[in-house]
Amino acid sequence: MDAETDLEAGRILFAQPSTFMLGVTRLDRLPEGSMPEIAFAGRSNVGKSSLINALAGRKALARVSNTPGRTQEINLFDLGGRICLVDLPGYGYAKAPKEQVEAWTRLVFAYLRGRPNLRRVCLLIDARHGLKKADDETIKLLGTAAVPFQIVVTKVDLPAKSALLPTLASIEASIRKTRGALLEIMTTSSRTQQGLPELRAELANLAL
Repeated sequence: MDAETDLEAGRILFAQPSTFMLGVTRLDRLPEGSMPEIAFAGRSNVGKSSLINALAGRKALARVSNTPGRTQEINLFDLGGRICLVDLPGYGYAKAPKEQVEAWTRLVFAYLRGRPNLRRVCLLIDARHGLKKADDETIKLLGTAAVPFQIVVTKVDLPAKSALLPTLASIEASIRKTRGALLEIMTTSSRTQQGLPELRAELANLAL
């Protein structure tokens, strides 16, 4: 398909009814996967829930909070019966109790390693901060597990372009030799809608 056709397919997919399915804190409570799953992973407060809402054109599909670490479950959303969007708990939030942070991290990493119908992980990186140690660890995990993942840089409307370009170059260099990494880095802003049509088009290729 050409680019225009891809964009239209993405628009149609994400215009489908989107509903919250369930939230789980244990992998054995996940439903059997009947649809391809696209997981959104990243540090706390990187904008996972905001991005899911923006992609689906909904204000409150995924719960958004200004408080880092608020998402404590794996939350699943059905998009038109064709694809499942998965909002993972943020990792790397140091102000929560250590035991709680470790539990969230184990849950996220166990999901990433063992979900058979997981088609792609969108690894979100804040444009203002670039890769942090916790992101590097997640990239290594995804590479070891050979899980296809794509970097999605969020909040690109906030830094100056002169600061953003070196950040993107650094990310590209970090993932270039990682197994499972898609080298195309998506740049997005949930506030201005920048990059959302292109990301919808990319993900529509994975739908039923």
